[in-house]
Amino acid sequence: MQHVGSRMLLLGFGLAAATALPVGAAHAVDAAAITTQGNGKGAAPCMACHGVDGGGQASTGNPRLARLDAAYLQKQLDDFAGGARTSPVMQATAMALSDDERAALAAYYSKLPIPPVLMKPVTPMPATDSVGAVLATRGRWDKQVPACVQCHGPSGIGVGAHFPPLAGQPAAYIEAQLKAWQQGTRHNDPLQLMQHLSNALSAQDINAVAGWFAAQPLDAKGATP
Repeated sequence: MQHVGSRMLLLGFGLAAATALPVGAAHAVDAAAITTQGNGKGAAPCMACHGVDGGGQASTGNPRLARLDAAYLQKQLDDFAGGARTSPVMQATAMALSDDERAALAAYYSKLPIPPVLMKPVTPMPATDSVGAVLATRGRWDKQVPACVQCHGPSGIGVGAHFPPLAGQPAAYIEAQLKAWQQGTRHNDPLQLMQHLSNALSAQDINAVAGWFAAQPLDAKGATP
């Protein structure tokens, strides 16, 4: 009886430990709650800058996050937290998020649908022979600048974790990032490719190519028609 009792006691301890482990472990992150309320530890609500639907805010140059690649989004949050990207708001927010929270937010935004308003941009489509269109689709090979779409996909729909969508992003955001690479305040691109390309562009070039990508419509999956 004593042997059986000992086994039952050990079994009870084992069950208690097994039950206690999930309670002590980190609960599943509620990414949706963080987007609307913050995390209560210094991270502001994401929707304040990126909209309830993750579509961004063109008027303030805040980018679309909805339907972007999850690995890309997580890398950007990690880079903000680590200093490879600079932004007073985003650095403070990313540093206030745990690793699990950054991963959960990246996954959450990657699954959001494209906001319908982005499927028909209000920005007029630039002419096919405009500076922006030429840089985006043909490049400027005399300055060793390949076409943007060679890395970012047809019409800038994005390719994987390293080449994000440019289509449908606010022109002000694209322009700001090109200038950040040009000025050396952003340096988290593969092989410093964007730093080289941005240095070969004038302010007028940057404005033109940013406008071209902002004018590209999106379909429901994030791809251009």
